[in-house]
Amino acid sequence: MYKHILLAIDLQHNDSWAKSLPTAVEYAKAFDSTLHVMTVVPDFGMSIVGSYFPENFEKNALEQALKALQEWVSENVPSDVPVQHVLGHGNAYAEILRVANENVIDLVIMGSHRPTMQDYLVGPNTARVVRHANCSVLVVRE
Repeated sequence: MYKHILLAIDLQHNDSWAKSLPTAVEYAKAFDSTLHVMTVVPDFGMSIVGSYFPENFEKNALEQALKALQEWVSENVPSDVPVQHVLGHGNAYAEILRVANENVIDLVIMGSHRPTMQDYLVGPNTARVVRHANCSVLVVRE
């Protein structure tokens, strides 16, 4: 049923994947799926912001993030689960949606914290992915 599952994680916050990772692994094993594990590195936003960082900062940050993602996968995902490492760059929800569409993802799995008043006014990344995804989205409460 689900041949390609996208697990979106934040490498800086363990609570972003503490409960969603076991769920994603269980689904991947049950459906003999490829697990696409994704993290997103934010961009600078406005170009003027980038001028305050050293040359090649963004390139180095992306390389380090990919290395960290690969290490995280080797430490946390069982070796019998086929894995694709996916590194996004930019806005988290936009990158998740882009990758889901470009890779014909059948299911996106994301962790989510309990909403606060700020979340109702601004809207978290998870809510945006749920609203705009062309595939099923499983939100695991952290």
